[in-house]
Amino acid sequence: MLRPLVVVTGKNGQLGWELEKLVADTEATFDFLFTGREELDLSDPEMIVAFFQQYKPAYFINCAAYTAVDKAESEQTFAYAVNASSVGLLASECSKLNCPFITISTDYVFDGKGTAPYAIDHPADPVNYYGYTKWMGEKLALSNNPQTMVIRTSWVYSSHGNNFVKTMLRLMKERTELKVVNDQIGSPTYAADLASAILQIVTRLAAGKTHYGIYHFSNEGQISWYDFAVAIRDLASLPCIVRPIPTKDFPTPAKRPAYSVMDTQQIVADFDIPLRDWKESLIQCISKLS
Repeated sequence: MLRPLVVVTGKNGQLGWELEKLVADTEATFDFLFTGREELDLSDPEMIVAFFQQYKPAYFINCAAYTAVDKAESEQTFAYAVNASSVGLLASECSKLNCPFITISTDYVFDGKGTAPYAIDHPADPVNYYGYTKWMGEKLALSNNPQTMVIRTSWVYSSHGNNFVKTMLRLMKERTELKVVNDQIGSPTYAADLASAILQIVTRLAAGKTHYGIYHFSNEGQISWYDFAVAIRDLASLPCIVRPIPTKDFPTPAKRPAYSVMDTQQIVADFDIPLRDWKESLIQCISKLS
């Protein structure tokens, strides 16, 4: 008997990589096809349409994205094509096949002026172009396929790829002192935890537990980038001095939201997904890296 085909984009990114690793270690209920830009270039609409005609997936998980937040300010056309236009087209092609579509979005859709965790229905108002493209991708996906699930996440890291944890570990080994901003507050997300949640969601969808719309997922707890850096240093037993600085002393091409903690209750309620404390997950990642 043929197993349902689950297509996953972004196999070379943090989340796609963690998902592929997780799938390899679990008993298969589905057949998985993991794609990178070579197999499915999201900036090429014709390639997307041809891909769907060939593979006809039963479930589609979009982990691919243009994630260079600062470069998005100058590469707006390409960022929009990957994060918005292509997401709308993927959702539309899924809809033709009655295929549930899961796509990953970001805490950067919010303006950062909040002081309490953002609810899933809190109005989006991104402060940078990257956040705007992700928000447009959400809207296009939700309007093009009623079986769409948008999962917003934040501060993603993994033992694979480029991320804050690996950058800090490298810099702390090279330098005696680092300055890290302490007035941007958020919740780290270990990509392996998000991958596990997505796999659980697909299993629930296949079992008929259908919930669609916007969800938030991150690890539990809220910290600053400075707090995060100090925890990384301490867990890795590195001697580097970490000093807190305000955002204004660390200018970047793209503005960052000052507060982007999200309310994750809905994903727990609808899919019974456990959320781990951020530090517990960080310990696991750092032990893998060392």
